[in-house]
Amino acid sequence: MDNIFEYYLVDWLGISLSLLAVYMLGNKNQWGFIIFALSNIVWVYLGLFPMNSLGTAIGNAIFFIINIRGFINWYKQQPETQSK
Repeated sequence: MDNIFEYYLVDWLGISLSLLAVYMLGNKNQWGFIIFALSNIVWVYLGLFPMNSLGTAIGNAIFFIINIRGFINWYKQQPETQSK
């Protein structure tokens, strides 16, 4: 553990958002997908610029798409409440 502040806490932001998203999805809150998508954006940035890890960037770009898809599918499955 050389320097826990090497990436100016951006990596800590990414993991914090990921953990919050897992918690929210575990509580059946569809907004967990959006929080996960935000963490994916953070990880794509980290992978491309300070870490120089193309695998991290590509993997999280794919996860971003999957999370947006999950949010949309969950939203479509919500029962529609109509006033009569």
